[in-house]
Amino acid sequence: MLGDAMAGFELFQPTNVDGAVELLDRFGSEAWVLAGGYDSLDWFKDRHRRPTAVVDVRGIAELQGIRSLDDGVEIGAMTTLTELERDPEIRGRFTVLADAAGRVATPQIRNAATLGGNVCQDTRCWYYRYGVGCYRAGGNTCYAAAPDAMNREHAIFGASRCVAVSPSDVAPALVALDASMVVRGPRGERVVPAGEFFMKPSVDITRMTVLEPAELLVSIRVPTTWDGADAYFEKVADRSSWDFALASVAGTFRMDGGAIADARIVCGAVQCIPRRFEAVERFLRGKTRSEETAEAAGALAVEGAEPLGFNGYKIPLTQNLVKRAVLGD
Repeated sequence: MLGDAMAGFELFQPTNVDGAVELLDRFGSEAWVLAGGYDSLDWFKDRHRRPTAVVDVRGIAELQGIRSLDDGVEIGAMTTLTELERDPEIRGRFTVLADAAGRVATPQIRNAATLGGNVCQDTRCWYYRYGVGCYRAGGNTCYAAAPDAMNREHAIFGASRCVAVSPSDVAPALVALDASMVVRGPRGERVVPAGEFFMKPSVDITRMTVLEPAELLVSIRVPTTWDGADAYFEKVADRSSWDFALASVAGTFRMDGGAIADARIVCGAVQCIPRRFEAVERFLRGKTRSEETAEAAGALAVEGAEPLGFNGYKIPLTQNLVKRAVLGD
């Protein structure tokens, strides 16, 4: 099912956001946004994506860099993951995001891969990416949900026909920080909370995000809500580099003396979208970060999990990740 050649397309390299949006509007579903290119080139070479127009946004200065705001920071969608990982302000104020960026793939990839590309990439489900006609691809079945399917990497929560998960490592950190996604389209600009940016398959099974065909993710705003908060990020993968997460956790904690005043606990790779454990967050308020509290939080986090044939290990894994986040070790 794999190929080694790309189909032909017309390449456009706009120099401003308005030009990029005009191109996306003109070509509609036949357009493809090219950021760092690591996910895009796989799609093109495997010949499962054949866009008429590729819009290369790497030359748009507005999409790059990290800017301080009165109420937080704004990060251009084309900011590389290495820049994000190493930026002193991000590392000092929003540690969980810097840590998440530093766990994506390898140093060489992080030097070119972008924040926007990481959050907007498509799922890595074996069946979907290799060209079978599953629900997400417009078919009438989910091959990964079959009893003997290769579903070790798939969802244990929130499945609705599709059991694929978001592959973004930075997405759970953005949700944990109450970030907002700034989107520009033909009808102007809109700001979407990070927790609402990722699309549930029960809403639209063909999309991973709420972006419409003519819209472009311009930047991500991180408010001061969790500025300087205690942070925890951990990613579990088969290999320490390159691999996508089997499960990950991003946690932010605001302390009041020895008690947790507020918290955000978000796991990646356990649902199609980053999964925020709001019941766990409510439970943690007013509690101390003790072994007993962490055990109870972990158990609460996995209530309602529905494993597939080969991913039942994600239940104890998720439970332990939440526990470790609460303990901070």
